[in-house]
Amino acid sequence: MLNFNPSGGPIVTKVRILLADDHPGFTELAERFLQPEFEIVGKVADGQSLFDAAMRLEPEIVVTDISMPVLNGIEAAEQLKKAGCKSRIIFLTVHQGADFVGRCISTDALGFVVKSQIATELLTAVRDALAGHVFVSQIAQIASL
Repeated sequence: MLNFNPSGGPIVTKVRILLADDHPGFTELAERFLQPEFEIVGKVADGQSLFDAAMRLEPEIVVTDISMPVLNGIEAAEQLKKAGCKSRIIFLTVHQGADFVGRCISTDALGFVVKSQIATELLTAVRDALAGHVFVSQIAQIASL
C-alpha cells in the first residue's frame, strides 16, 4: 500500500491483518506465513473479540476461523457486515463442505482456505481478496463435488 508523506516522498505501509482463531498454534502459523509481507495488527481467540478488534483497528483483512467461542466466525462476519466494516474477510478453517463455503461466502467473505492448505493457499487468498477476487481452497472445491 502506498501513502504519501506530507513532506514529499512516498511512504510504503503494509496491509494490516487481524487474525482470529481459538487455537493459538494456527494463529502463530498464519502469522508466520503472512508477516514478511503484511502487518499483523492483532490476534484474538473468539468471535466477539474479533468483532470488537475489527471495529477498533479497521484492518484491511480479517483472517478468521469458523469454530470459535462466544460468536463463531460466520456470526462475527455477519455482524461486521451489518456494522459497515470494510475489512475483507477470509475464513481459515478445517471445514470443507459446500454448505460451509456457501455460508461463508454469503457474508461477503472473499476467501475460504482449508487449514491443511495454509502453506500453499493463504497468501494467495489474501492477495486475491485485496484485488477484490474470491478465493476458495481447492480441497473445499473438490469436497463440494
